[in-house]
Amino acid sequence: MPRVSFTNNLQRHLDCPATTVSGDCVRTILDATFAENPKLRSYLLDDQGCLRKHVNIFVNGAAVRDRDRLTDPVAPDDEIFVMQALSGG
Repeated sequence: MPRVSFTNNLQRHLDCPATTVSGDCVRTILDATFAENPKLRSYLLDDQGCLRKHVNIFVNGAAVRDRDRLTDPVAPDDEIFVMQALSGG
């Protein structure tokens, strides 16, 4: 099953340990992750269900291309990494 990991910065705001979930695209992986951790949804997705502008998701090191529908494919042995961009000065 694909493994989903989160940056330490995101983990400071919300308990979100790495997890393994089943799914064949980023959307189904996220939905399975949200089923285990519902509070995570509002940190990652906006009201329309699209990836928030300050969040990036990588599948095996490559940034997802479909930030709206999250249809990028995911294979059973893939690594998904979720990071929240930092800003400020």
